[in-house]
Amino acid sequence: MAEEEKLLNALDLSKRWQEAADSGAAILQHLMETVPQIYCQEAEPQPQEEEAMTQERLLLPLECFLFGEDPRRGMEKLQQSGAAGAQQCGRVFKEGETVYSCRDCAIDPSCVLCMDCFQNSIHKGHRYKMHASSGGGFCDCGDLEAWKTGPCCSQHDAASTAVPMETEECVLEGDLQQRCALLIQVLLRYATDMLVWEEGHELVAEIQPRVKQNMYYCVLYNDEHHSYDHVIYTLQRSIQCNHTDAQTHTALIDKEGRRAVKRGNLRTCQQAKDLIRSNSEHISLQPLRVEILHIAVMAHQSFAMRLGAWFQQVVGYSVGLRQVFCQVSLQPGADGDKPSPISRLMLHDARLYKGARKVIHELIFCSLLMETEYKKQFAIEFTKLYQQLQKDFISDDHERNISITALSVQIFTVPTLARQLIEDANVIEVIINTVMEMLREHLDSNRRFHFQGYNTDKFFRVQVIFHDLRYILISKPSVWTDGLRTHFLEGFKVFLDLLKCMQGMEEVKRQFGQHIEVEPEWEAGFSTQIQLHHILSMFQDWCCSDETVLLMAFRECHGAFASCTNQPFHSEPEDAYMCKHILSHRPYKVTQEPVSIHLPISRLLAGLYVHLCRTGALSRLPQYMDPESLDYTLWVEHPLRCVVLASQVSSEMWRRNGLSLVSQVYYYQDVKCREEMYDKDIIILQIIASKMDPNHFLMLILLRYELFDVFNGNSSSKDQEVLRQWNKLTEEMLYLLIVIIGERYVPGISNVSREDVTMREVIHLLCIQPMAHSSLVKSLPENENHETGLETVISKVATFKKPGISGHGLYEIKKECLQEYNPFFYHYTKSQLSKAEDTQKKRRVQEGSDKAMRPPVPPPFTECFSGVLRLLSCDVFIHILRHVLQRAVEESAPLWTEAMIHKTLHLIGQALIEENSQVEAGVAENVTCNFSQKARQIASEHGKSLFDFLTKMKAMPLLEAQKDMISWILQMFDTLKCVHDNSSPPPMQSTAQSKQEETTHDKEKAERKRKAEVAKRHRQKVMAQMSAMQKNFIETHKMLYDNMPDSGAQGNASTEPSAASESAMELSERRVAVGPQQGGWVLERESLTCILCQEEQEVVADGPAMVLTACVQRSTVLTQNSGTALYTPDDHYPLLMPPELAVGTHTGSCGHVMHATCWQKYFEAVQTAIRSRLHAEMIIDLENGEYLCPLCKSLCNTVIPLIPLDTAPLNYESAQMVGQHLTFQRWFQIILARIKGLTATTPEAEEHTGSSVDPETFGMGQAEFRSILSFGVREPRKFSDSILQMVQVCGTTIHRVGLQAPPNEQCPHVPVMSWNTCAYTIQATENMLQEEGKALFGSLQNRQLAGLKAVVQFSATQRVISTQAVVQKHFTNMLAVLVPVPDAKESQSILEVDCFHLLVGLVLAVPSLYQEESVDLLPSPISTAYNHLHLLHLLTMAHMLQIMLSSQDAVGVEGTKGEEAESAASVYSSVVQHTPGLRADLSGCAVVECVRKGVLPFLRCAALLFNCLTGVQPPEELLERTVTAEDELEALCCYLALPTNLFQLFHNHKDMVEPLMKRWCGHPAISKALIGQLQAIRYPRKRNQLIDLPEDYSVLLNQASHFKCPVSSDEDRKHPTLCLFCGEMLCSQSTCCQKQLDGEYVGACTAHAATCGAGVGLFLRVRECEVVLMGSKTRGTTYPAPYLDDYGETDPQLNRGNPLHLCPERYTKLQYLWLQHCIPEEIARSLEVLNVMFAFEWHTL
Repeated sequence: MAEEEKLLNALDLSKRWQEAADSGAAILQHLMETVPQIYCQEAEPQPQEEEAMTQERLLLPLECFLFGEDPRRGMEKLQQSGAAGAQQCGRVFKEGETVYSCRDCAIDPSCVLCMDCFQNSIHKGHRYKMHASSGGGFCDCGDLEAWKTGPCCSQHDAASTAVPMETEECVLEGDLQQRCALLIQVLLRYATDMLVWEEGHELVAEIQPRVKQNMYYCVLYNDEHHSYDHVIYTLQRSIQCNHTDAQTHTALIDKEGRRAVKRGNLRTCQQAKDLIRSNSEHISLQPLRVEILHIAVMAHQSFAMRLGAWFQQVVGYSVGLRQVFCQVSLQPGADGDKPSPISRLMLHDARLYKGARKVIHELIFCSLLMETEYKKQFAIEFTKLYQQLQKDFISDDHERNISITALSVQIFTVPTLARQLIEDANVIEVIINTVMEMLREHLDSNRRFHFQGYNTDKFFRVQVIFHDLRYILISKPSVWTDGLRTHFLEGFKVFLDLLKCMQGMEEVKRQFGQHIEVEPEWEAGFSTQIQLHHILSMFQDWCCSDETVLLMAFRECHGAFASCTNQPFHSEPEDAYMCKHILSHRPYKVTQEPVSIHLPISRLLAGLYVHLCRTGALSRLPQYMDPESLDYTLWVEHPLRCVVLASQVSSEMWRRNGLSLVSQVYYYQDVKCREEMYDKDIIILQIIASKMDPNHFLMLILLRYELFDVFNGNSSSKDQEVLRQWNKLTEEMLYLLIVIIGERYVPGISNVSREDVTMREVIHLLCIQPMAHSSLVKSLPENENHETGLETVISKVATFKKPGISGHGLYEIKKECLQEYNPFFYHYTKSQLSKAEDTQKKRRVQEGSDKAMRPPVPPPFTECFSGVLRLLSCDVFIHILRHVLQRAVEESAPLWTEAMIHKTLHLIGQALIEENSQVEAGVAENVTCNFSQKARQIASEHGKSLFDFLTKMKAMPLLEAQKDMISWILQMFDTLKCVHDNSSPPPMQSTAQSKQEETTHDKEKAERKRKAEVAKRHRQKVMAQMSAMQKNFIETHKMLYDNMPDSGAQGNASTEPSAASESAMELSERRVAVGPQQGGWVLERESLTCILCQEEQEVVADGPAMVLTACVQRSTVLTQNSGTALYTPDDHYPLLMPPELAVGTHTGSCGHVMHATCWQKYFEAVQTAIRSRLHAEMIIDLENGEYLCPLCKSLCNTVIPLIPLDTAPLNYESAQMVGQHLTFQRWFQIILARIKGLTATTPEAEEHTGSSVDPETFGMGQAEFRSILSFGVREPRKFSDSILQMVQVCGTTIHRVGLQAPPNEQCPHVPVMSWNTCAYTIQATENMLQEEGKALFGSLQNRQLAGLKAVVQFSATQRVISTQAVVQKHFTNMLAVLVPVPDAKESQSILEVDCFHLLVGLVLAVPSLYQEESVDLLPSPISTAYNHLHLLHLLTMAHMLQIMLSSQDAVGVEGTKGEEAESAASVYSSVVQHTPGLRADLSGCAVVECVRKGVLPFLRCAALLFNCLTGVQPPEELLERTVTAEDELEALCCYLALPTNLFQLFHNHKDMVEPLMKRWCGHPAISKALIGQLQAIRYPRKRNQLIDLPEDYSVLLNQASHFKCPVSSDEDRKHPTLCLFCGEMLCSQSTCCQKQLDGEYVGACTAHAATCGAGVGLFLRVRECEVVLMGSKTRGTTYPAPYLDDYGETDPQLNRGNPLHLCPERYTKLQYLWLQHCIPEEIARSLEVLNVMFAFEWHTL
């Protein structure tokens, strides 16, 4: 039907609706008739057909009714009236989508931007964070309340100039508004009725069909109790479907929330329902939810879902339409009792399936939340229903991101809306009452929480409610109204009720006798405390923003504290006596009585008190409460118990209480909780210390630590455990005093700012060790916006050290900040305290400073807390210090510890520094701290004053470590004494004594230095003697060294005396590896040590085999056609490797040597051990013979036998004589004659011989079959059986891996694959050296060089265990590519083969031609030299022709026409003559340039090959990294016995080459290549690199955000994954893109790796910011992405969300990992380290 006709029908229908008496009823009637005709007509949904019919028969008429005309014209009118468009973005985020938050401009972290808005906003240049959305939110671009600056991006800022603000009303035309309201009212009610409809068999009366069909659906719903596999299994058993269909059903159920799995009559569907429920109950205790829906119900519900999307489309047309929708959706029912449609949908949200929820939530996002006024109304409605919605959510099993309760973040975080809700809806009280209602079941008889046996899932859902309270408080008000004060305080009172239930909860009691049997539950309490952590501080921030609120809140909190019925005292008051002071107290022992670590009200009271002091409001407190009611002594009891409990646990006195208590104490002091727990307890102790008599305060501390009798001298014991506990508790008590007196970095306790506090924290963290930015952030407390304030202070206290190629950037503390170091910093853990002290001691030793760890000078207390300083001069304080020092001076070691002395000295230092500070701040008469005087006076008459003990301790050997500290303290005493005595500086005696000490110290240092020099001279003398003895031995045994055979010439002297001439010596020293002038080799007797048995053995051919560990793998590192189908064995491959090198076989080794027998035993043991290991298949594949190297744990799958060089000497005179006869042409004739003779015995060979080769063409008519033997033969080398066995093992593995074929030792391709891996490994090595810019020789690591030599020698030996006829046939077929060989099949053109693979195969196979029927023969060294020389010349010419034929687009190069250019022009003209269609205008200089560049990699590879074959040392030029290309080419030509002018080869062998060139150029494939029908590879081949990545990671995220799955059209979360080999973006970990590989369905990345990397993959998961290394279908690992933030750190999973930038060095390292074929090795090592408990299914990636 034509579009116009459809439109006319729709207009006609809409007109009838308008003319009807009841338009709404007419529309519903149409829906009743039409919807069942469109939806649910087939067993399987037809989405495309249903959508087309819906548009034509339903949605188009509805839009025509809405606009009253053609919808297109209606839209144009809206555009012209300026009523269309939107200022806010409102993009709804999908799960996993990347969002951005500006740390500088966002009101809170929940304010985020989508990718597009961020890229077009000013925030891109700010400090931003990025993270993956959990789904359910929307973009805040355009929301003026979400941003301090830059609320709009450039796109939405432009819209705001032409569009009214959301707060303004957009009035539509009267008729349009009326129709819109009617239509939305009818359709919204219809959609609401359908979505919340729970009668599956019937419909609402208005749309009840006239005739009811007996057709139903059995619908299966999603839940979170059953796994994918459970549902698949249940469906297969219940509805008899196959696995694929069950998997499809399950995926759609998980995505949409429900799925019709059966269609039929009521009985059939009921049977299916019963089966599903029964089968699912067998797996889980809870059955799957299944319902039977009538076909009409299902149809209308499907259309209701479609209407939700249509509503979103309509409200997007215009602000006016959106406002009408909002008005209708919030309008209650006609009778007033029925809730509004939106309320009905919210109340039914927990009973709706996932798809319906998503549609409703997105509709709310794009309508109600986009209009300020309606957003307020919706927020009030949401708050009214809040408690019921949360109850439904807690009983629901779906995640919160698809619950209506998740909308709270969009409402409560708006500052104006939050305050309005506090005033109008009392939202704080509503939220807290909801929490209390949910936790009521956990209250005990004392109305305190007890979480034993709680439901984990339910408790987690309850705790989510605390987020809403945090959202409400996230922005404190700057202006308070009376209503806001009143309702905030009402909410605060309810909050105190909650805290009262936590005050003193979950008490613990010390376990005596036996260990506790069942660990008590503690996680729930601390989890609640962590949730309240920020809420407590936010309540305090709100209170201190208004003085009246702060005072009233303090009053309410104090009242709540007083009303708490926490642990009462069970005994009568007693008096305690110490130092003539009496303390009346109630006995209490932490070791015997219950104690709770949870005291939120006490700590909140302390926080409010500090704010009163800081703001100065404390002076007004008497106006609000009676000062007499402030009994500060009650405040201290429970916090002191907590601190003592932590000290006792640290002293290991509660070991029998298990790990639960240890964990509680850990979190009590951990950064997550300490601000509102441990820190607040210290503040309470400081408050009480400032208010209470100092002697009484210290006596109370001694009593609670149960040390009162110890320090009073009334207690003694010989029990070592008791003494140890006393010592430990004394240390802990002294530490507490250090903290109370010295820790003042709290705003209100001293005049410091939050920045000062953070700075001090950072200084002490960096005093431990240099730290990364992320480590610092983790160690610092966060505020409610997850900010630590680190960035504002870090540059002031530290310098940044950039990272290298690995590791991360580190911050190092500035030297001037070290004076702030406090060795007893109260936020240090024990290990941190010890480590920091060691670090600082080492630093001081390096600097030559003394070892005294002096206390830092603290900031002065504020007036309210100045009373704390009274502790320093009170009698009990002096008594405590004297008692400890007296133990050290007079008693034996068990009664004191060095740590105890250290803390005591630190306390003395604190007191002296405080006294000195007071002296410096004013006149001596006004000094209130007189510690130094009391320390000298008390007990001085008996010589037992504190000062006397210090003087005695200085001479104690046991306290040598504290000597510097004691000296400094005594010096401070002397200084203060002079000040108090009003005398001049300290007496000369003291100065002289100090100088004497310094002199003594200098003498000690000088003595140590002298001893070190003496030792150094002694070592030098011994080394000189050893060197002289070595030289003397060499001189004495000179003959022995002279007779050592070290060259080929010396070997000739014993076998051929005539060759021992001077010219022969010169030739042997020449660095030529090929031909009759081949240089000598250095004969080294290679003795190696087995890494398993540690026995040493010489490598000899006839001895027991020694092997190298090796890994054989398929590789695409050199491919020129990435992503193409890989080769399969055919007529040509693997014998003839195509030039694009699509896939090769690489053999690498870690270089570790074993005996073959040792390896076999080890391999068998590994197989036995690994089979029993969990997920062993993830690390090694036993079926493929894999194992880990015993030494370095590299992945291996075979061994390479070590075969020594063939050291048969070369007679240079004979070689010269042979060379006069064995010319290239003669050699050519002999080879062809030999091949013809070897194949003449077969009848088919005779047929081919007559037709394929003309003997006279190459002058081979006179050549004889056995003439090849006349130039020298020798007996073959003898190899031991073990070496031959290992050769077979290695060859079989290479064949199996390279061809992905079953093991087959008899396969004729085994020797070919060995030659191929030799060639490919050499090419890969050369490519790597070229990529790294290293010299060809001398740059390889020992393991790489050993592996390369072993591979070459193994490949050369492979023919020994192969059938000679097979090797001869391979040689014949390879040679047939170059020359017309008898009995050879039609071969490929030279453009279709890789010349280096051909060279390796021919060189290693040519000895097989010397095989006779009855005698095993090998070519002599002379014959070998000429074979190598002529083969190299032949292949070099063929490769040069390849280069010329494939360089037709070369640009002409101007240059001087020298001899080489003329030779090149002559050769190229001959090529043009024989090649129709070849470009003829290429100059000689251009040809030279192309050939020189193109042939260089070939010659480099040939040099590596012949170096490993012959052992001849390369020339010096090839050992230099900086050599130019021209010099390198010249050196290579000399080393390979090639003319420097390579074109001279064609002229030297013109008679032979001319017919060959004609044959090469006349091949049909050449003409195809010239016209583009056949791809011709350009030389030099391009070196493969990983793809270029953008510098800014957000660019990649942007690409990922626009990524569309190539298969699926849905917008659900995807995992865009980038292949770093080819740059293709893939949809990983998704069933939509799975492909079949080897009969198994695998993920997109696994399938891609099979073609792009021959099974090896290197992928970047963009949204997770991590690299995935894939080694096979079953094995992989993650690897740090090459992106770093500004602090030099990676960010896997974008957890920190800092801006990321590419690190070229790390990306290069990743590239080298690939080019060096180390990816499988890296995976194996990574998995070996990891303890794999739950295996990741890598095949699904």
